[in-house]
Amino acid sequence: MKLLDIIRNLVRQYMQRVAVVLSRITKNRLSPNAVTIFGLLMHIPIAWLIAMRHPLWAALFLAIFGLFDTLDGELARSQNKTSALGMFLDSATDRIKEIMLYCGMAIFLIDSGASKTTIVILIVALGISILTSYLNAWGEAVLANFSHHKLDSRKIALGESSKDHKVNKTFRSGLLGFDTRIVLIIIGLVSGKLPTILYIIVVFGSITVLQRFMHITKKLKNVQD
Repeated sequence: MKLLDIIRNLVRQYMQRVAVVLSRITKNRLSPNAVTIFGLLMHIPIAWLIAMRHPLWAALFLAIFGLFDTLDGELARSQNKTSALGMFLDSATDRIKEIMLYCGMAIFLIDSGASKTTIVILIVALGISILTSYLNAWGEAVLANFSHHKLDSRKIALGESSKDHKVNKTFRSGLLGFDTRIVLIIIGLVSGKLPTILYIIVVFGSITVLQRFMHITKKLKNVQD
């Protein structure tokens, strides 16, 4: 996965430059949340292209508009507009994107005469993808809530004022994050090996779920102690 990390960092660096340029051109009038919503809406025709058996066009547009998942965050940072609402929209829209893509792939595979086993694997792959993000979200929420109350108790005892606890962002570990799953789907669409890619997502996605579960459990035990 080191190659994917290198590609991810290169894309992020490029998007940082794009975000700065867009902020200057629009004089900070381009809302990061608007970019997030636009990226979501563009996944509707992408899912349709997959369903209508145009995998190469779908892969092309998915590669282009998949970058918006990075651009909105970089735009928010360049404009100093990072917010809880932006984080929520980014996470929620990512899940909606995956559901739309998997619906498109389901129609594509059924029309292509895929076996029932392949369709079941697709459903499992979607479930694992959502579970991966679910663990991350709840791990962060529980940690933030517990740490906040623990910190408040200490500061009250010391006669100090409390400050909001920053949401932990260390639970996005593991082999198969959102961006990696999208890259795999693009590879599956281009290569015509989508069923094989779904098996890969199920196997390595399951490992990722286990990794995150163990990471979150360990972190929460340390905080509790």
